[in-house]
Amino acid sequence: MGVVSFVAKRIGLYLAVLFIGLTITFMLPRLMPINPVDGYIGQIQSRANGTLTAEAIAELRVNLEQLYGLKGDVFTQYVSYLKRIVLSFDFGPSFTYYPQPVSAMILNALPWTLGLLLTSTVIAWLLGNMVGLVAGYFHKQKAASLLEFVGILLYPIPYYILAVTMLLLLAYIFPVFPLSATFPVGQMTPEKFGMVIYNSLLPGITLVLAGFGWNILSMKALTVATTEEPYVTYARLKGTSNWTRMTRYVFRNALLPQVTALALSLGMVFNGALLTEMIFSYPGIGLVMRTAANGGDYNVLYGAITISIIAVATAGLVIDLLYPLLDPRIRHK
Repeated sequence: MGVVSFVAKRIGLYLAVLFIGLTITFMLPRLMPINPVDGYIGQIQSRANGTLTAEAIAELRVNLEQLYGLKGDVFTQYVSYLKRIVLSFDFGPSFTYYPQPVSAMILNALPWTLGLLLTSTVIAWLLGNMVGLVAGYFHKQKAASLLEFVGILLYPIPYYILAVTMLLLLAYIFPVFPLSATFPVGQMTPEKFGMVIYNSLLPGITLVLAGFGWNILSMKALTVATTEEPYVTYARLKGTSNWTRMTRYVFRNALLPQVTALALSLGMVFNGALLTEMIFSYPGIGLVMRTAANGGDYNVLYGAITISIIAVATAGLVIDLLYPLLDPRIRHK
């Protein structure tokens, strides 16, 4: 019964987070000063050289509000929005790229964002934790101080400064990578795949460096604290080797908070998508969101932000359900 109650509470919290997130997502675009229907009508009126009559504009406005789910008061729109999202995951067509469905735009951009940010997040987490573990376990040695210095050096640098610096160094001063990346379209071939990897290396390296410093410092602090625990001291007095104590006693216990941090980082990869894709001209969710924000494209903003909310909430749910398997103390409770 305890397991059922534990899972039910987590799922209930998960659904509550999704509901609140979807509600906020619905309200935020309506606080923007841009009215997408007026903007679209203005574009059509401009193409028609101002020849549209008032009756034609009024009829066009009604049709657009019906098409984009903007008909009726805010509550009616909200109910219709929840029905479409929850039942069919339908965000409607895009204002900017009509009649292309928003879901198709997101599905086309999502693999680019996930492929780059997920991979770089995991690599930064693995490398940072390994370096932080060694630096923390041997914290009294000079070499460990050098490893810690690397984390201290990288951690405070704002991401946009690090990204621009890497772009200038490795694409402009030393042209190892292209200054403006180009990605092939159409069916993927081995040659095109190699081009994608090459053009993704520079933003990937920057993202790894951005997350590397924090992982070093956090893992080092956890490792230093864990090495002072009585069970580690007992293992040392029994004559176990440094490798055994570091991997089986210290690492397994210091890793638990880092697993939580990894889950949250994976869920929030979309937060870094916008800046990364703007700086490195990388196709993905970030550029889609930027275009949608500039054009007041409600539906695209709904889709992109909803995907981000679901990713963060799902990552939290997964780690909540897996944590008892990683930590025996929670499992016994």
